[in-house]
Amino acid sequence: MARWLRPLVGALLLLEGAAALSFLHHRYEELVQALFRVQSQCPYVTRIYSIGRSVEGRHLYVLEFSDYPGIHEPLEPEFKYVGNMHGNEVLGRELLLQLSEFLCEEYRRGNERITRLIHDTRIHIMPSMNPDGYEVAAKQGPDSNGYLTGRNNANGVDLNRNFPDLNTLMYYSREISGPNHHIPLPDNWKSQVEPETLAVIQWISSYNFVLSANLHGGAVVANYPYDKSQDQRFRSHRRTVNTPTPDDKLFQKLAKTYSYAHSWMHRGWNCGDYFADGITNGASWYSLSKGMQDFNYLYTNCFEITLELSCNKFPPKEDLERQWMANREALVAFIEEVHQGIKGMVSDENNNGIAGAVISVQGISHDITSGDMGDYFRLLLPGTYTVTASAEGYQPLTVTTTVGPAAPSLVHFQLKQEVARKPAERKASGTRMNNKALQKKVVPRATRRGTQR
Repeated sequence: MARWLRPLVGALLLLEGAAALSFLHHRYEELVQALFRVQSQCPYVTRIYSIGRSVEGRHLYVLEFSDYPGIHEPLEPEFKYVGNMHGNEVLGRELLLQLSEFLCEEYRRGNERITRLIHDTRIHIMPSMNPDGYEVAAKQGPDSNGYLTGRNNANGVDLNRNFPDLNTLMYYSREISGPNHHIPLPDNWKSQVEPETLAVIQWISSYNFVLSANLHGGAVVANYPYDKSQDQRFRSHRRTVNTPTPDDKLFQKLAKTYSYAHSWMHRGWNCGDYFADGITNGASWYSLSKGMQDFNYLYTNCFEITLELSCNKFPPKEDLERQWMANREALVAFIEEVHQGIKGMVSDENNNGIAGAVISVQGISHDITSGDMGDYFRLLLPGTYTVTASAEGYQPLTVTTTVGPAAPSLVHFQLKQEVARKPAERKASGTRMNNKALQKKVVPRATRRGTQR
């Protein structure tokens, strides 16, 4: 009952004073104008910035919502939405523009839920990661658009197959009891990625994102990591295998939050496919190599899922309003999921924040780290946990805490410096593996063809 009640209550809150929005497809110049129009209407809680340029020189713009735009406030989590990674999957692009207008308008109206969300969260919205591909698809239009027309970037590369393959490194690392978090990048990674991918990697390395969703089209389902199965031989036979992360139950809950707040995703039957509860493990659907959501989980502190939002990759403009109404509550409810688990400060005895401190949860073999100011955010389901904070040069500290179903529990760590030891007594610390040694053991394999995310 509670699962159905929350989206209903949230939707009723959003209906009050909902603004009349225009529903149309936005070419690049129109997208830029729409973003700057929102910024001009809500100048005190928004900021526009570019993380880089596409192959053809178009800016990869991000619209930020915060009560202090451009500033990370300690203990305030960072959230992001990314749309239009595949240029011909355009619904996410339009939904994020609609969401931007909606957040601004409802903030101006004094909507308590939206005001609280903007004051307590730093929200980053990138409507288009692949503006070049979109322009190719848009020239064809909704009626004659091919299934792959405009999917790739201007260099003909699928951006969701272009991130460094950290899954392979992780699977080998797991066999030797190594880490599956904050895996180092290959030494030559910059030469292997596209400008758009490089910009995103540098972006997510610069912000301590906690939660994210990547908006796609071609199906209706909330997809969660891992996307890549360990045995890639399954690909050639289109066999699938469920490949869960250590945070599998949490990822399922995140996916269900979106699915059940969506008007019909949770029903399961969509586009000729059936997904129970409207969610799926990525590799259980089909194995995907070098994808963005797995990269977020394995390289950063960010938990990302992929949202497939429409059977039609390029829906006609007449369908956009219906799609917005179906997704509006889900888009807001998913942002709110960033406020769960535990968070706090990791500091030294002088109350100076410790950046890069490792936060480990007993029984979940996936760690996160503190940000530049020493604050950390660890998404967790309700329950009781034993949590340890450790940092080089400090004595680790372990506490037991209980997480409730509402706001995150506040758990601070004040670490004491280690007593100096003689050189012969010192032992190597940390969990990161030698990157060169690890990669010599790994032989990448070809990516699979077929159904595409």
